[in-house]
Amino acid sequence: MSESLKGRKVLVVGRGSGIARAVVLAVRAAGAEVVVAGRDEEKLKGAYDDPGISVETVDLTDEASVAALAERLGQVDHVVSTASARARGLVGDLALGTIALSFETKVIGPILLAKHLAPKMPADGSMVIFSGATARKPSIGMLAVAATNGAVDSLTKALAVELAPIRVNAVSPGTIDTGAYDALGDEKKAALFAQRSASNPARRIGTSEDIADAVIFALTNGFVTGVSLGVDGGEPLV
Repeated sequence: MSESLKGRKVLVVGRGSGIARAVVLAVRAAGAEVVVAGRDEEKLKGAYDDPGISVETVDLTDEASVAALAERLGQVDHVVSTASARARGLVGDLALGTIALSFETKVIGPILLAKHLAPKMPADGSMVIFSGATARKPSIGMLAVAATNGAVDSLTKALAVELAPIRVNAVSPGTIDTGAYDALGDEKKAALFAQRSASNPARRIGTSEDIADAVIFALTNGFVTGVSLGVDGGEPLV
């Protein structure tokens, strides 16, 4: 059964750009009251100009910060966490702190959100957390990312069982043009995107809006829970 977001309160944790911004705008367009939360409150305030979008501060690696946010929010209908910490690198080059921060942000953070916010959510509420295609198709240099995403997929199932009837799902992006690849430089980025566009079944690179559409589906389909939605153009198939 499809549910409406009109008049519901949705918390979106993440930055003010890329996928997080696309999710916030899509949720707002669906009629929800949106609370955006992240570590940089000033940047978030500068990213949105809509009275239906408010800004809060939270650090998912700090339980006291998550608990304080829950206290300030009161009841919330849906929670979306897009937050991540980059942990790319070969196994021999990965620092312990880099690996730990990845898990703290994408795995432990959502556990803390569930711990402190689920008691304030209605029975028809839901959570959406973020995994990634590397959980299904690891590649060299992405070991810590793949391990983190695999843990998110397991966490999704476990939370769906424990928090029921509150639904819990994950969205698992493939290669998405969000600016995250800009550090490669124009030439290398173009070559990478050309290679992946040519090889994946969708024959293109994903957009932030593709991911936002999947989040809206996860939030509004009342019979979907405990799943990780691959939004990856079929990339893991090849």
